[in-house]
Formats: sequence, C-alpha cells, structure tokens
Amino acid sequence: MIYFKYLRMQLRSAAIYRSSFWMTLVTQVLFCALGFASMAIMFDRFDTVAGWTFAEAAMCYAAAFMAFSIAECVARGFDMFSRLVVSGDFDRLLVRPRGLALQVLGSSFELTRLGRLFVGGAILPFAVRNLGVVWTAAKAAVLVMMILSGAVIFIGVFMVSAALCFVTIEGLEVMNVFTDGGREIASYPLPIYGRTALRFFTFILPYGCFNYLPLMYLTGRTTGSAALYALSPLIGMLYIIPCAFVWKMGVKRYLSTGN
Repeated sequence: MIYFKYLRMQLRSAAIYRSSFWMTLVTQVLFCALGFASMAIMFDRFDTVAGWTFAEAAMCYAAAFMAFSIAECVARGFDMFSRLVVSGDFDRLLVRPRGLALQVLGSSFELTRLGRLFVGGAILPFAVRNLGVVWTAAKAAVLVMMILSGAVIFIGVFMVSAALCFVTIEGLEVMNVFTDGGREIASYPLPIYGRTALRFFTFILPYGCFNYLPLMYLTGRTTGSAALYALSPLIGMLYIIPCAFVWKMGVKRYLSTGN
C-alpha cells in the first residue's frame, strides 16, 4: 500500500538524524510525564475533583494523550497543511493520480510524537488497576475504542483546520484551541468544567464521546441505557464524516496560490 511506502520514507529520513529524533522524543516524554505529575500533585492535595478520583482522571489523561499521539503521527500532514498551500506543493498533489487525502496524510509523519503514546501507555495500566472496575471483555473493548475514537476525532479536527487554509492560506492559530487545547481538556473528566463546556465538548466537538461517556460506562455511573454509553466511542467516530465533507468543499473551492 502506498501509505506504508510514505511511512518507510519518513522512517529513513528520521534515521539520518538520529540524535535530533531521540532528543525530540525524550522531550515529548518529559512534557507528558510532567503534565501527569502536576495532576498527581493536585489530587494529592484534593482527594477528588468534582467527585472524580485520581484513577478516573488518569484514565482520561492516558486515553487523551494516546489518542492525540496517534492522530499527530498519522495525520500530521493535515496539521501542517498550510505549508503545502503556501509553498504551492498542494498544486502538484492535485495532478497526481492518487487520492488527495492519502497524499496529504503521507506528506508528513511526526514520529517523535510517539513519546506521548509511550507515556500514555505507561499510565494506562495504573489507571486500569486502580479504577476499581471488574473488567470484562466488553469493558476492555470500550477502553480500546476510547483511544481509537479519540484519534479519529482529533484527525477530523485536523482536517477542518486544513480546510480553513484554503481560505486563509496560512494556518489559523485559533485552531490550536481545539487541537492542543482539546487534548488538555480531554485529559480530565469533562463535568469538572461545568455544564456548558460539557455540552459543547459532547454534542458540538465530541471529545466527550471518547472521554466522559465511556468512562461513565466503565465506572458504572450511567444514568440511562448503559449500551448507549458503551457505544459512544463509535458514535464519536462519525464526526469524521462532516469533517471530510468540509475538507472536500475546501478542495473544490481551491484556486491555487500561484506559486
């Protein structure tokens, strides 16, 4: 598959500058670890925050950072899409006999972002062990879907951000509120931010579909149909459909940068 050929090329490129790769990777690990340490310090002072325990927050933190790491590695091309537009390289992609989305995905891989995935993977067993949940095959499947759903949702946000570049040429820094900011927001159970934020980040930008709602199912806090809470990660994945539509509309209106 051509996607994996793109990936091999990026791996070879990273292998040329190994020192830079490893230093950046270690920086990502330290950044993520220090963020978790600050959470641990807060919960050491306060046993619960808005009724949520440290183990529950740790589950959100691990899922959010693992999902975001996967999205950044896979869809970095969309996150850095403004470079393709400004340089005129996107014009060349238009005349190639391959799908545009595939070519954009293959244009950039940020393998150093795997540092967040490693730290999230280290935190996850701690959260699983201390959550006080009787684990079943169904709950294990929901946990896996939390991470995958989060990755798909973040990729969708990257696609919308890329589509805006057709209008603005340069990327909009305000979108970082929903990408990096969204990762930070999803690192905690959403109800701690208040009802308005909970509704926005569940029904408009569905971070709650991989964060809050499945966690409610895992911890037995559901107030209605448990099946709906369990299926919320799959429902959240549907967010990629309108994002892909916005991307296609942007491509149709693209008139070239003239480079």
